[in-house]
Amino acid sequence: MQVYLVGGAVRDEQLGIPHRERDWCVVGASPGELEALGYQRVGKDFPVFLHPKTKEEYALARTERKTAPGYHGFDFDCSPDVTIEEDLQRRDLTINAMARDADGQLIDPWGGSADIENRVLRHVSDAFAEDPVRILRVARFAARFTHLGFTIAGETMSLMHHMVENGEVDALVPDRVWRETELALSGSNARVYFEVLRSCGALRVLFPEVDALFGVPQPEQWHPEVDTGLHVMMVLDQAERLSDDVEVRFAALTHDLGKGNTPKNQLPSHAGHEIRGCKLIRNITERLPVPRACRDLALLAAEFHTHCHRALELRTKTILKVLEKTDAFRRPDRFELFLLTCEADARGRAGLENRRYGQADYLRGAFAAASAIDAATIAKTTDDRKIPAAIRRARKAAIATFKAGNQDPP
Repeated sequence: MQVYLVGGAVRDEQLGIPHRERDWCVVGASPGELEALGYQRVGKDFPVFLHPKTKEEYALARTERKTAPGYHGFDFDCSPDVTIEEDLQRRDLTINAMARDADGQLIDPWGGSADIENRVLRHVSDAFAEDPVRILRVARFAARFTHLGFTIAGETMSLMHHMVENGEVDALVPDRVWRETELALSGSNARVYFEVLRSCGALRVLFPEVDALFGVPQPEQWHPEVDTGLHVMMVLDQAERLSDDVEVRFAALTHDLGKGNTPKNQLPSHAGHEIRGCKLIRNITERLPVPRACRDLALLAAEFHTHCHRALELRTKTILKVLEKTDAFRRPDRFELFLLTCEADARGRAGLENRRYGQADYLRGAFAAASAIDAATIAKTTDDRKIPAAIRRARKAAIATFKAGNQDPP
């Protein structure tokens, strides 16, 4: 039995960056032999084991053969005769197809080191085309390593395009699509993930609502970048600057979806895009297992981001309506995420990336004023049936007082 360090740990070592975890490949052993040594089997599709002490993952070397469309359509050979070179050949990218043996020697049969040096993401073999998840993974790696100068090899992008044209992406399961997308949104330069998917044609299959935004014009007065798709990518950039929360980044991605189906005779204006966008967000979240927190913030941002942008012009009752509709009094933390999303939207415009967004502070002030009323005293001195209305009047009065003292907010 021989054990090799494989995958990301070897790649990141070559890149000179810290690795998050270590994966191991075992050659020349059977499942029974590992179990006899105390390893715990956890793999469902093929034998993967947890080390009895470190709990790190150890997988038997394997080859695979495509038997049906989609992610699960494979037969695996995990016999002791499979070599480390054969195991590495089935991996997605050359930079992920390296190993180190027990003596520290690098095994690199597919040119991963050279591609790291040249900053290229390249598929290992034509077997890449058998697994559509690899399109998502390449897009995610492109986003993750773009700051290091990595680009996708032309032949790999061409192969991804052919996979889309052949319908392989149609077979992707929703769980895996969202999982890879969530990982991309959690990292840096998420816009690259969506741009790569668009370049190979996968975006129109997986996120047609986002794909539809590219090429749609907006008024240049408010959007110097004009193109709605470009604007959304810029908003996603700003969301990363403002927050690490996936909820904010997903809301940034989806806040303007309604502009994708604005009637052409209304362009470049987009009246009513807020409510149209909410319907499209629901389409995505019904199609994919998007967490409720992401969905709910996205819906709030889509419907009320233009209210936030006009905060200084809103009447007292409209400000209170926004606070109530966004459930700010019960969910102040989420209200803050809503404001960050709106700020990302305001800054996601060509030449306005560093603008001050006073509207958010203005709404924070109005919310603080409305929250400071003595609801307990109102409840004690008011008939039970009239308590909600009395509290609402008090909040409205507090907002009016705040507005009066902030006629010229900074």
